[in-house]
Amino acid sequence: MASLTPLAFAALGLLAEGPTHPYEMFQTMTHRRDGRNVKVRPGTLYHQVGRLVELGLAEVVGTDREGNRPERTTYAITESGWTVLHDGLVGMLADPADEYPVFHLALAEVENLPLAEAVDALGRRVHALERQRDEADEILDVVRGKDLPERYWLDVSYVRAMLTAQIEWLRATTERLRNGAVPWTDPVLPDTTTSSKEHTR
Repeated sequence: MASLTPLAFAALGLLAEGPTHPYEMFQTMTHRRDGRNVKVRPGTLYHQVGRLVELGLAEVVGTDREGNRPERTTYAITESGWTVLHDGLVGMLADPADEYPVFHLALAEVENLPLAEAVDALGRRVHALERQRDEADEILDVVRGKDLPERYWLDVSYVRAMLTAQIEWLRATTERLRNGAVPWTDPVLPDTTTSSKEHTR
């Protein structure tokens, strides 16, 4: 079985809730702010639903037309789709993936910045993450206000917990950088008038 894109997998999850058409799926994803987890675009979503049909994971179950609007095709998940959804969920939950976050790369190379610039950049990241955490809090307030079972928004509570952990680590590390607890030597630009030499870290 060919691997699914994150958007195709999210679409399969929506079809597991019941038959629907791509436009309604897009509306639901937008309402639920699924853009936090996958990049959602109408054209791409239509393509991914078509791909699910090609793979036998979804099937057409009807068409309808309202007024002068274009005809809409309704899709449903197949038995094979349920199997792929089940196995995919178990795998993604159980097996950590090598995602190569760019922030990890930046931390690995941060010694190439002057201390003041590194501290400033990390401080700006803290503010950005705090804004993201505020957004997560807003979402949590909404879903709790609707008395939605917690199983439907575990992803949001997880994201908030991870944001909090990042913020706390960044604040502590930034403070250690400021007070000299982390030894630092500002980089010196190489003298381009001399021949280059191999540098070792």
